[in-house]
Amino acid sequence: MQTAYRFLQCIWGLPQTLAGFVVLLFNMKYKHYSYKGAIVTQWKSKSSLSLGMFLFVSNDPFFYYQEARKDYSEEEFSRMLMVHEYGHTIQSLIFGPLYLIAVGLPSITWSFLPIFVKKRDAEKISYFSAYPERWANHLGESITGDNSIGEPI
Repeated sequence: MQTAYRFLQCIWGLPQTLAGFVVLLFNMKYKHYSYKGAIVTQWKSKSSLSLGMFLFVSNDPFFYYQEARKDYSEEEFSRMLMVHEYGHTIQSLIFGPLYLIAVGLPSITWSFLPIFVKKRDAEKISYFSAYPERWANHLGESITGDNSIGEPI
């Protein structure tokens, strides 16, 4: 199954997988491991990112979710974040070469565009309410059987 996953990411998900490989090359000094076919890098960033079969998970998983410290260990929460990011890799397999436009751009926009950051803060809207994030949680949980970060599915 992992071989098929990686093959499909390299063929159907080629644009994002190539981008992920380039990001990996710039982050070789960090810890890497495999998770259900994906290559995970625990990088020194406050944000996490998925590009094809490459996951880049924050080394500070609580940075944006301080309230979660009381409910989860760092290891548990980091794994939940990884399951969410793994869900994005499944979106990559669904959308193929359109992933960066259909999922990546809306996800980055929702995450970092100041107007959306202010809206989420002012209206107490969950980051995981936007379709690419909510769907990534659902896919990650459905396929891995593990819990994801964010609102329960």
